[in-house]
Amino acid sequence: MAFPMPVRQLFIDGEWREPLLKNRIPIINPSTEEIIGDIPAATAEDVEVAVVAARKAFKRNKGRDWAATSGAHRARYLRAIAAKITERKDHFVKLETLDSGKPLDEAVLDIDDVATCFEYFAGQAEALDAKQKAPVTLPMDRFKSHVLRQPIGVVGLISPWNYPLLMATWKIAPALAAGCTAVLKPSELASVTCLEFGEVCNEVGLPPGVLNILTGLGPDAGAPIVSHPDVDKIAFTGSSATGSKIMASAAQLVKPVTLELGGKSPVIMFEDIDIETAVEWTLFGVFWTNGQICSATSRLLVHESIAAEFVDRMVKWTKNIKISDPFEEGCRLGPVISKGQYDKIMNFISTAKSEGATILCGGSRPEHLKKGYYIEPTIITDITTSMQIWKEEVFGPVICVKTFSTEDEAIELANDTEYGLAGAVFSKDLERCERVTKALEVGAVWVNCSQPCFVHAPWGGVKRSGFGRELGEWGIENYLNIKQVTSDISDEPWGWYKSP
Repeated sequence: MAFPMPVRQLFIDGEWREPLLKNRIPIINPSTEEIIGDIPAATAEDVEVAVVAARKAFKRNKGRDWAATSGAHRARYLRAIAAKITERKDHFVKLETLDSGKPLDEAVLDIDDVATCFEYFAGQAEALDAKQKAPVTLPMDRFKSHVLRQPIGVVGLISPWNYPLLMATWKIAPALAAGCTAVLKPSELASVTCLEFGEVCNEVGLPPGVLNILTGLGPDAGAPIVSHPDVDKIAFTGSSATGSKIMASAAQLVKPVTLELGGKSPVIMFEDIDIETAVEWTLFGVFWTNGQICSATSRLLVHESIAAEFVDRMVKWTKNIKISDPFEEGCRLGPVISKGQYDKIMNFISTAKSEGATILCGGSRPEHLKKGYYIEPTIITDITTSMQIWKEEVFGPVICVKTFSTEDEAIELANDTEYGLAGAVFSKDLERCERVTKALEVGAVWVNCSQPCFVHAPWGGVKRSGFGRELGEWGIENYLNIKQVTSDISDEPWGWYKSP
């Protein structure tokens, strides 16, 4: 689809600024493999300018311009942003689809969620006012105590490419609601909508420096944000390997981090399910967003008594998925993000086959699409727990299938992973679902569904899927310092020391 890419610079201190080294990174359309534009490539020199702008905005007028204002004051900006996103929805949807390759229908939902997220955290900002000076009950009458919730400071936000503007919003909205100022570094593989967001900030009159947006490569722009001594916190969504590096770097300054990392999530199918309903949810759980979901339920555990029928229906449903240019009506699977990701996924499939697994469906490029990073939705069976495909995150439209015979075996297999982001369980026996829910070592469980995610509920993982929670009332807490204030309200001397 012919749709011009905007030409933007870095967004620093409310202005569009050329990178100091003047470098740019090509934008490649994953549907065609063609270069369709470019983005600015920030380096440590630009990070320095952006962090100075963010710190200045945080302290301006002793914080009375932003950090020390009421939550209600900041909420007005967040609601204005939500309205502007809704007003320009068509523009953002087209850019997101073109830049990331996700089906147009998915991009529509994503941009709707962006507006919803800003609206929600506007409400959280307002609620923050009522929580200030919350009293703390003490065992001694002569003391009175309360709690202040204050913004943590300048925060570095590093977001991924699978939901470019939405994942950035999961960090921007609560950070701004809390009163922080921020430097955002989106993934260089899909940055266009995040850059466009800078224009929205100016249109609603967001004070200069409150949000700064730097596009660029991770080592050149992301790493200097993490290690900068004047950045008070890092929030990162991405791979576990990169998350480990960020945590190590931040540890040098004892800097807090929130990490939402990889996953290898299980979906458990017991024998009493409605197979057709469960099959559709299974496919949605792993092929949505072209399979590029950190929480993808990509390990299917199905009861041995229904496995043959279930897998047969899965194959039939999978072959019915429309794979096409993401702008085509009815597209349900577009290209993966890049040539590097395409090669990585194809290597996973090849290795699975060489290790003895069966590629039951898919596993190659669709015959009708000669260009673009397209991969057929892939079902892999005959799995053992020692295989790479069972243990490692693919981040593509690939699901592996294994059978079980008992509830205990299903739980053991489900927890047989170093990750712990999410999991799903399907059964008509809700007591069984509750037992399994409690037993799964994950941060989120879906019961008789997979992947629904709402800004109102907490999101985050355990084990190597990271720590901390985004979204919900927990999301804003990530960006607040809790300060205890205790006063002596008695006129009597303390009397610990003898008066001279």
